[in-house]
Amino acid sequence: MKDAATPRALGSGFIASSDKFPERIALEVGGEQFSYTQLREQACSIAETLQKNSPVTGVSLTAVLAHRSFSAFSGILGVLFRGHGYVPLNPNFPTQRTAVMLERSGCRSIVVGNEAIPALKELLPNAAHPLVVILPASTDATEFSTEFPGHTFICGHELCAASDWKPVETGPGDTAYLLFTSGSTGQPKGVPITHANICRFLDVVTERYGINEYDRFSQMFELVFDLSLFDLFAAWECGACVCCPTQGEAQLPAKYIIDSKITVWFSVPSLAISMKRTRMLEPGLYPGLRLSLFCGEALLEDVIEQWTRAAPHSVIENLYGPTEVTLACTCYRWNPHASPGESEHGTVPIGEPFPGMTAIVVDEKLAEITPGETGELLLSGPQVAPGYWKDPQKTAAGFVVPPGMNTLFYRTGDLVQRPLAGQPLKYLGRIDQQIKIRGNRVELGEIEAVLRDAAGVDIAVAIGWPETPAGADGIVAFLGSRDVALESVREKARRRLPTYMMPREIRLIDNIPLNPNGKVDRKALIERLDESV
Repeated sequence: MKDAATPRALGSGFIASSDKFPERIALEVGGEQFSYTQLREQACSIAETLQKNSPVTGVSLTAVLAHRSFSAFSGILGVLFRGHGYVPLNPNFPTQRTAVMLERSGCRSIVVGNEAIPALKELLPNAAHPLVVILPASTDATEFSTEFPGHTFICGHELCAASDWKPVETGPGDTAYLLFTSGSTGQPKGVPITHANICRFLDVVTERYGINEYDRFSQMFELVFDLSLFDLFAAWECGACVCCPTQGEAQLPAKYIIDSKITVWFSVPSLAISMKRTRMLEPGLYPGLRLSLFCGEALLEDVIEQWTRAAPHSVIENLYGPTEVTLACTCYRWNPHASPGESEHGTVPIGEPFPGMTAIVVDEKLAEITPGETGELLLSGPQVAPGYWKDPQKTAAGFVVPPGMNTLFYRTGDLVQRPLAGQPLKYLGRIDQQIKIRGNRVELGEIEAVLRDAAGVDIAVAIGWPETPAGADGIVAFLGSRDVALESVREKARRRLPTYMMPREIRLIDNIPLNPNGKVDRKALIERLDESV
């Protein structure tokens, strides 16, 4: 592993690889191939342009509004080379949600891919401050300048020369990226990850998996999903190639794996479940896969048994880790002989902490429980984020020092079984009402807050239903009033919620059932749903 005492920045590994492998292919996207030199030159041009044009605000962050394009990936690198952390924004998210993220981050500069121009046109009228907008793939920004005179637009031919760029020093405690996750108050939570956090993660995984310049990585995650950083930066640390599928290729993952000659696969388990259902896990189908990694939700034993047969030469691992602990911080290697006996209720264990990370299992008072008992998983170590973005109250609640200790731990909210000697950590579910929908972490409270506001009611309840071993298949919501214009509620909610968080059904009932403690009886609502099947 690289010397932990030597500080470095996210993106420095790419620079080293581009020096060592200038002509190797770093990226395949949109049917084109780009070498390390080509990607570096574009990123340096963007970095120098940002350096010369970005306003001084005291916030060292720049947004990237793009999706699966050369502009998206060179934009991320360009922001890092400029010395800023990047804030990924999804052009398919509701405009109001994106505007909130942009404002809360404090970004005054944004790199935009051509695929995101429709989203940009909707976003700019909602921008609270003037922005410097970099359009690296656009040839003319006249229309934008005329329609939005309060902002500055710079298109591709106006970018600074790559040769003008000089490295910018960043500290290990500086923010490398800022992601927004679902928040229980109806507002997304910002999670800033430092260069030290992410570089530690990269050091562990590149050594553990023996990544080399001949590897070809899948890229199945949205850029707003932290797991995307593994695909990009673990590959670029070692001179490997990131093979980004088109939308059509992503719908046919079996063909994509074979045609792109993928050697390192990384996805949420629900995609593997879908592949199993659609007969994409036939024996021997993926002989070229040497690594198959899964993260983001519970991994099912029967799916992995089929994946093992489909990828007979592949090492298979289940990774676990909240965004607040930098992608993944525990891992479990599947063993066809031993693992079935170690799985719990058909769910693969989450294994052991990464080097340098500490996991403890505690009760409600944050006291460690005895081996074999069930409690909340707390994590400490070099991958733990410094807190929530500009939210000391949430930070104090989520990042704690347990009684009798002097180390800061992150409260995951996940239920696990404290291992007996020689046994792995076993994930058992969520303590709170946070669930996973197709690998995306969702706070049901955020959906409820949006629905209450949209419907003008006092009580809204969101249920993950039907339940699946990996989380839930969708959302059904209940509103405590029959005097509601449902279509209006749906329209308002769509403006604020991503598609995966939109309830598939909204039911109106006069009285929301309460339990003896006066709290919403979610169990009773789930029983109603089960009875209606």
